[in-house]
Amino acid sequence: MGVNRSEDWGAIGLVPVDAWTASSNADLLELLGDLKSDSVVALTGGDLCRTLGGRGRAFPGGEATLVDIDVGEALVDGRLHRFVAHLVVRPSRHPGRWWMAANAAHRGRWNVAPRAHPGDGLLDVLEASLPLGDVMAAWRRLGSGVHVPHPDVRQERTAATQMSFGGSARAWLDGRPIGRIDKLSLRVQSGALRVAI
Repeated sequence: MGVNRSEDWGAIGLVPVDAWTASSNADLLELLGDLKSDSVVALTGGDLCRTLGGRGRAFPGGEATLVDIDVGEALVDGRLHRFVAHLVVRPSRHPGRWWMAANAAHRGRWNVAPRAHPGDGLLDVLEASLPLGDVMAAWRRLGSGVHVPHPDVRQERTAATQMSFGGSARAWLDGRPIGRIDKLSLRVQSGALRVAI
């Protein structure tokens, strides 16, 4: 199921009374291991909720927009990790190479991946190696999403990719550190989870 301009996505419906509740990306990530294929999660906060236009009003037994979202899977140095919003790889020194796989457009107050949508079957991958003089200008533009296009920011929409980081970079999944990273294989599980917003 793709998400296209001028097409409806999601549907208004009743949130099951036994639905789970998550108030952040990290909460939703923690629930992933416990969810069954027919589970619904009432999403009340976080980057994913903001990207989907949620206002934190969904609750079990209430009415909300039900949306099937994608889940990212990352094989990091032989260990499988899942994420719902972002996988971020940062250099150990600045400036350096920054890399992100985004399922959600927003990351905190930033609109870091303006074209990302959690239900389109794709991850938005951004890679940047900015000269020190350009870093501050890019940070100022992150809030409105006008940091792209930029000649030093590569942007790609993909369902799968592989990368190598040389072991010196550090990675975060939905805001939680997972340590140093060398090799990464990434793919998306399309429509793997139903949320209510």
